[in-house]
Amino acid sequence: MDKHEGREAAAMRFDDPWYDALASGWGELDGTGTPAHLVPPARDAADRKISAADIYLEVQRSPAFQEVRSRYRRFVVPATLGFLTWYVAYVVAATAAPGLMSRPVAGAVNVAMVAGLGQFLSTFLLTWAYARHARLRRDRAALELRWDTQELTRLSASVPGPPSGLAAGSGEAHR
Repeated sequence: MDKHEGREAAAMRFDDPWYDALASGWGELDGTGTPAHLVPPARDAADRKISAADIYLEVQRSPAFQEVRSRYRRFVVPATLGFLTWYVAYVVAATAAPGLMSRPVAGAVNVAMVAGLGQFLSTFLLTWAYARHARLRRDRAALELRWDTQELTRLSASVPGPPSGLAAGSGEAHR
């Protein structure tokens, strides 16, 4: 553990000399005819530090993320196409078939009013179906990905101590 001076005096760096050590081959020749180092040199901080962009790209390429996106698309694409078809059919029928839309259904209520109220009803039903689908099929996996991503980002930042507002070891961050 080394303490840096200057701007980053509060940041502490942990060097693990055994991190890159091989489990076998100690004391053997390194290929150049000289004995291999028993303890490899510590890695630079630049080698250890991973940028947040790299972490997010790694998560985006992960099978878990791809599964969450696939579940999202399998619901959203058909639902959007269905709803837009229903909406366009309503608009086209209102402009192209005014006789059909003005036909009375019950008293002063005509087909256009029923279809218009159906638009509102279908919007609410689609919203309910989307929220239900998200809760049952995506939220848990997405939350796990989010926690993993935040943990990786936090670890790569090498910020000493717990995040502000949390006591060390309280475990409140995951609740």
